[in-house]
Amino acid sequence: MKATMIISKDFKIGEIDKRIYGSFMEHLGRAVYGGIYEPTHPLADEKGFRKDVIELVKELQVPIIRYPGGNFVSGYNWEDGIGPVEKRPRRLELAWNSIETNEVGVNEFVEWTKRVGAEVMMAVNLGTRGPDEARNLVEYCNHPCGSYYSDLRRIHGFEKPHNIKVWCLGNEMDGPWQIGYKTANEYGRIACETAKVMKWVDPSIELVVCGSSNRHMQTFADWEAKVLEHTYEHIDYISLHTYYGNYENDTANFLAKSLDMDEFIKSVISICDYVKAKKRSKKVVNLSFDEWNVWYHSREADKQIPRWSIAPPLLEDIYNFEDALLVGCMLITLIRHSDRVKIACLAQLVNVIAPIMTENLGASWRQTIFYPFLHASTFGRGCALNAIVNSPRYDSKEFCDVPYLEAAAVYNEEKSELTIFAVNRSLDEAIALETDIRDFAGYKVIEHITMDHEDVKAVNTKDNPMNVRPVKCTNSKIEDGKLMSVLNKLSWNVIRLGRQ
Repeated sequence: MKATMIISKDFKIGEIDKRIYGSFMEHLGRAVYGGIYEPTHPLADEKGFRKDVIELVKELQVPIIRYPGGNFVSGYNWEDGIGPVEKRPRRLELAWNSIETNEVGVNEFVEWTKRVGAEVMMAVNLGTRGPDEARNLVEYCNHPCGSYYSDLRRIHGFEKPHNIKVWCLGNEMDGPWQIGYKTANEYGRIACETAKVMKWVDPSIELVVCGSSNRHMQTFADWEAKVLEHTYEHIDYISLHTYYGNYENDTANFLAKSLDMDEFIKSVISICDYVKAKKRSKKVVNLSFDEWNVWYHSREADKQIPRWSIAPPLLEDIYNFEDALLVGCMLITLIRHSDRVKIACLAQLVNVIAPIMTENLGASWRQTIFYPFLHASTFGRGCALNAIVNSPRYDSKEFCDVPYLEAAAVYNEEKSELTIFAVNRSLDEAIALETDIRDFAGYKVIEHITMDHEDVKAVNTKDNPMNVRPVKCTNSKIEDGKLMSVLNKLSWNVIRLGRQ
């Protein structure tokens, strides 16, 4: 099978905001307790954080992490997680039917993000609470001193403000499963008033308003339009969430699901620009795709977890090789929309539908999806280029005209490097890819990284953590000003070029 691609420095999509390689940590299952925080673990530091997990997160170079939810935030009282740990209440956590011990709160999480080199993307509760609690939390986190909540933070041992710059106005407020579920007009009004007082406390913050929980909600599009009608001039981003699964064990159709993500993004951009035009506004509202991943493996197992457990093993998907390929396609989709998608959060980071898994008191390891995210976060910094791809196509159960080749190109002018990310969706054939790179005269192949496996269901485990992993190959070379590459069947590829 043959495919061609043209890459030019002039075909610019836009500068990639590093925050599209963000992630998400919710008080859910073993994400926090047993994931990042386990004081009794042999590798715990003086604050109780697992040093092995810190190193794995640092490897991913995650720039921003959304916290503390998720469904959890819609019933969360942030005041429960501050002050002396021994005095913090235990609560019935209704979103996930667990006991929340509140050992980790905003201050501890900020301390942890400093260890991994990330910033916090804080969510406020607009389910059971509202503008007053939200503005108080901004004051507690960001005001220097001389007010009740800023001085309370200082009493708690944090003299300097946390300076959290990105805030989410609730979570999935269109979902009937959400604590405090609202109609679009109800949510739009409270989000608007909350945004106003939060920015009055700290005008430098950026705000994310809730879009639809997914593209297939009956209220999708109408929800976005109504919410933006209320909030447009007070917010900076609107959120998107999506998860995909392979319930029917149809690999060809599963790997095409990033096309749904692509259409979702295009639709929300159109709605934002419609409201902009309707309001005669000069402001551009961008997108925060702050929950995305594969999620379906653990759903049946989760039904067996007894209620009111502490840090039960919820949503612990064990990812296989084909999951990593779809994650790669989704990353490519985000890169190709980086002119409008400025923040994105792989949901989540540790144990809960995550690239990193841990064992209580034991080992930690990289899941299959760790690697495409690692490569994109490491090499996907710079300007996204509009690669012109000509690829054979196929039809699947849900999608027509699915390109076998999914690809994105990133040009890092400062480093004089060009990186191509590519997935071959074909179950049977390699792709002989010819790429016109005449704009990059003098560039040579630095490396071609590939990840493939004969078994699409292959996984990494504690006992076999390197079963699915990337390797360097010699499948790319430059001939007569063209990059000639072979992309193995069902493979994730990273082709890096640099000036000689």
